[in-house]
Amino acid sequence: MAAGRPLGRIAKLGSSICRNQRLFLNRSPQRRGVASCVDPAHGLTEEQKEFQKVAFDFAANEMAPHMAEWDQKEMFPVETMRKAAQLGFGGIYVQPDVGGSGLSRLDTSVIFEALSTGCVSTTAYISIHNMCAWMIDTFGNTEQREKFCPQLCSMEKFASYCLTEPGSGSDAASLLTTAQLRGDHYILNGSKAFISGGGDTDVYVVMCRTGGKGAKGISCLVVEKGTPGLSFGKKEKKMGWNSQPTRAVIFEDCGVPVANRLGEEGQGFNIAMKGLNGGRINIAHASVQLARDHLLVRKQFGETLSNNQLKLAKRAHRWLRLPPGREAATGWGKPPERVSLSRPNLRHRSLNI
Repeated sequence: MAAGRPLGRIAKLGSSICRNQRLFLNRSPQRRGVASCVDPAHGLTEEQKEFQKVAFDFAANEMAPHMAEWDQKEMFPVETMRKAAQLGFGGIYVQPDVGGSGLSRLDTSVIFEALSTGCVSTTAYISIHNMCAWMIDTFGNTEQREKFCPQLCSMEKFASYCLTEPGSGSDAASLLTTAQLRGDHYILNGSKAFISGGGDTDVYVVMCRTGGKGAKGISCLVVEKGTPGLSFGKKEKKMGWNSQPTRAVIFEDCGVPVANRLGEEGQGFNIAMKGLNGGRINIAHASVQLARDHLLVRKQFGETLSNNQLKLAKRAHRWLRLPPGREAATGWGKPPERVSLSRPNLRHRSLNI
């Protein structure tokens, strides 16, 4: 019974909010579907509020009016994303010396949370693209950073993250794609599955096996579109999420220069996980907006779910977790590459919002 008491207090809070529609429906006419019992800008600095406003406005004006068409026609909105890059959203947490915005992980999650009000699937891809650019910026040498990052930050070129395989998803350390060293090239063989942007993007950050079994045998290579031996599967048919194409990425005796390896051999798994830690936070924040919209339009028993006391209680519970989730995005003062989502407390705070 004791475990239920906090939820009971939240239910009372939800009931109070439900009776006060003016407070609950805090909707800005310029923002699609932004309605909440908590101000999205709560707890942010003035500078972060400015980032958030720019992202909200871009989502409302450039993304939301086209979201349905992008999904129905399976359009990858390249030009719209390049407009976002002009605002600094192509390399949000990439260093400024190679074209990035140099913002923090928390700033980034605030921006993605706002962009997702326009189109959550496009925002999710932009999050993946930013993650790839950050990985090259963080783990690449000077030559690699100068070669790839400026065009990624401007979104002149787009990036995809290649970890998942047909036989290894959550168990990423068991991946089978191999990279054998021959002279000054690695020869890649294998395939990656369900790759966001696959076939339409230009730069592929690929995890592959250069050593023995397990995580320590994995390295990270950057493969450019047009490399001989690189090909793509058919475009996947999906129930949604269609503004980002999804395909298999296939390597058949694909030669990649050793100069395109990020870090040392055997560091690939560590690089992959550090990239994902930030991406998971971004997606968690973006998902809040989609759930919030659904409650306002879905009707059951003659009223929207936003007036259902149980749903409202659960929603209040999640909104109470949002500030700690933003706190988790900062890693409690640690730099982004040291944030770990493997800790139960961090997962509890950031992924349960």
